[in-house]
Amino acid sequence: MEPHKLSDDFTVSPQIDPADIATLAQMGFRTLINNRPDAEVPDSHSSDVMAEHAAAAGLAYHYLPYFPGMMTPELIAAYEDVMAEAETPAFAYCRSGTRSSHLWGIDQAGRMPVAQILEAAAQAGYDHAPLVPLIEMHAANRKATG
Repeated sequence: MEPHKLSDDFTVSPQIDPADIATLAQMGFRTLINNRPDAEVPDSHSSDVMAEHAAAAGLAYHYLPYFPGMMTPELIAAYEDVMAEAETPAFAYCRSGTRSSHLWGIDQAGRMPVAQILEAAAQAGYDHAPLVPLIEMHAANRKATG
């Protein structure tokens, strides 16, 4: 497991193993978000298996598969719905952590300055510069809808 902290309430990682989930609970995480589509992992790491381990460890579990290049409005809305109710700190993972970090960055749009989102991502090892137009658009939409 290779955690990359984006904020006090949110950490991302490359793919974790089922055995890592109990450790995450011991570390104080309350919510686990799986952004890795089942088609990318062996059966031993499927969303069903990960959900079972999360339940056994007392973690809330959410499966929000994010296929490479497919950040859809529906995925963003589902992620925001999860985070609006999630107990924190939350931990999300995908193949490298990048897709999970992208969802976090979009969710922060309008809540923190773009430069701060980029800096937090960079310190965690992720380049969010290509997301700036989407972050800015999402921030404007959030401001317009209140």
